[in-house]
Amino acid sequence: MSTRKSMDRICVAAVIVALAVMLVFVNGETLGIRSADRAMGYEDRLFDTTQVHTIDITMDDWDGFIETCQEELYSVCDLVIDGEEYPDVGIRGKGNTSLSSVSAMDSQRYSFKVEFDQYDSTKSYHGLDKLSLNNLIQDNTYMKDYLVYRMMGEFGVDAPLCSFVSITVNGEPWGLYLAVEGVEDSFLQRNYGTDPGELYKPDSMSFGGGGPGNGKDFDFEEFLSNQEKDDSEGETDGGTAANAPDGGNSSFTPPGMDAESGGFTPPNMDGEGGGFTPPNMDGEGGSFTPPGMDGEGGSFTPPGMDGEGGSFTPPGMDGEGGSFKRPDFSAGGMGGMFGMGSSDVKLQYTDDDPDSYSNIFNNAKTDVTVGDKNRLISALKNLSEQTDLEETLDIDEVLRYFVVHNFVVNSDSYTGSMVHNYYLHEKDGQLAMIPWDYNLAFGTFQAGDAAGAVNDPIDDPLSAEGRPMWSWIADSEEYTALYHDLFAEFLDTVDLAGMIRETAALISPYVEEDATAFCTYEEFQTGVSAMESFCRLRTESVRGQLDGTIPSTDEGQQADGSSLIDASGLTLSDMGSMGGGMGGPGGGMGGSFPFGGRRGDGASPFGNRDQSQTADGAQESGAEPSDGQQATPSAAPTGSHGQQTPPAAPTGSDGQQTPPAAPTGSDGQQTPPAAPTGSDGQQTPPAAPTGSDGQQTPPAAPT
Repeated sequence: MSTRKSMDRICVAAVIVALAVMLVFVNGETLGIRSADRAMGYEDRLFDTTQVHTIDITMDDWDGFIETCQEELYSVCDLVIDGEEYPDVGIRGKGNTSLSSVSAMDSQRYSFKVEFDQYDSTKSYHGLDKLSLNNLIQDNTYMKDYLVYRMMGEFGVDAPLCSFVSITVNGEPWGLYLAVEGVEDSFLQRNYGTDPGELYKPDSMSFGGGGPGNGKDFDFEEFLSNQEKDDSEGETDGGTAANAPDGGNSSFTPPGMDAESGGFTPPNMDGEGGGFTPPNMDGEGGSFTPPGMDGEGGSFTPPGMDGEGGSFTPPGMDGEGGSFKRPDFSAGGMGGMFGMGSSDVKLQYTDDDPDSYSNIFNNAKTDVTVGDKNRLISALKNLSEQTDLEETLDIDEVLRYFVVHNFVVNSDSYTGSMVHNYYLHEKDGQLAMIPWDYNLAFGTFQAGDAAGAVNDPIDDPLSAEGRPMWSWIADSEEYTALYHDLFAEFLDTVDLAGMIRETAALISPYVEEDATAFCTYEEFQTGVSAMESFCRLRTESVRGQLDGTIPSTDEGQQADGSSLIDASGLTLSDMGSMGGGMGGPGGGMGGSFPFGGRRGDGASPFGNRDQSQTADGAQESGAEPSDGQQATPSAAPTGSHGQQTPPAAPTGSDGQQTPPAAPTGSDGQQTPPAAPTGSDGQQTPPAAPTGSDGQQTPPAAPT
């Protein structure tokens, strides 16, 4: 009898324990316990990183599809992934600047986005709904994105899965790509379960084909309206935009812009029939007086010259000791024109109006309600005020994100001047960052000063000022100490050198045979070597910053740079860069693009140049590009104290300064430069000149 009672008690206890365990699993997130990642089925198939996978794309009119890639419209195709057939899936071109860059290179190697459920909502690849196929542009190493996603994942950050794939099109070799898990429904379910919260991709970039929800649907009238609204409600954190009516905030009306309807009349247009008179034209017979010409005998005074003894003050120079002031590209400066200083994309709290966060909510990847918006705004308020941080942030996740992010020095990001390329996850009012797009990491956004990238201060990274998602770490001794502890853990546990070696060995045969490669196999080998050097030197610098032998802030490094790591033998552009398009000098956007990081990024006020660093740190400029690309303008030369000096004014055969020749027509008469035309064939205004005070004025509005 007693035995039976004992058994009954045991059974009752077992039932109670089972019920308790079940309640924990069912209500774990409510109790503050994060559910384990859910196995979807695709993780160990396509994203097995021990092999290079195969994808064959079959499409009847591939050439026609390639011609429309920049429009980012879906077409139907059949895929065979590692031997498995997936008919009737959607595929389109994808990318921001990479779309136009590929076209400019006269290449067809676009990046693609695949949607397995585009035409049939029941279709997936073992549970995967979206897949990116990245063309590895601006990456001679082929592995910048891959390494960062792997490092993030191994260090405990929710990051997209990835692997290398060899692509064929209709059976013909197409090239080695990187397959990346789409950060959408499948990603959310894999990482956060069936109630995953909300996902956003904050972005205010108004140029380049960002794709649906990523800048492509930019509305200029709405942008002006939002900027004017910001002005009426208080100052931004930026500088002063030319033509701003209040003189200090971000509202900007370009010359010729109506400011109400958005209608635009370029300077010198008659506003009626499009008649155009270029600057300095007499409006009658085409007589042309170039800027700086006196209109009489050809005497020339270049912009910035004093007209007397040849003294030159470049735009942004103070006119005294050669001190250079980088143009302000924050919210109120020229950057505001492009939305790059948008407070919502920086995750700053401004007010409780959801319309003030359009660059977040318009780029939502999940269906959001009014309640979702209010909850996010409340979280941003706590973040900006640094209150209730434990409830507002996934502290550990965000710290780990910034450890890896700051190690790889990515200017094309949340901590860069453009402020984009990240996902924001929100669940029950708690925020976290999800990494995205690191093909310009490892200091290669502009690939200038290697020492500046290698020694980038971990407590004052890049352009992080005014970024609340970072500020809570820097402003707290407690969180800074925790961040440092995690940084030390990262350096001790993630075998980056081994990862680089294994990856290079895996993909080398495929790179050598890559049918559409952006670089040669020799450039790939050089890039891998540069990657190894960067990571070794960066690790050495970060360890020094952690133990206090190297300053970990910008101010400290400027005060005493004697202990900084020497990177004179490293050329960042060997890894591929924005400035080179395909990794070399000259192409892409970087030649004149002003949006690099601050300090030590190698950008000069006159644009990038061909920079080849010798072993002793000396830089050789003006070298003729070996790949046939057009050379970029030389950087401003430096004087004996390292200060930039102006380029010499052009001289004639008699040694006198001469103006640039005015262009001539077939009859030998001087003709004005043709007004530039837009994609629709309409004339667009010339770029805005610099003002008399040397400050840059905003560019003309796009037509």
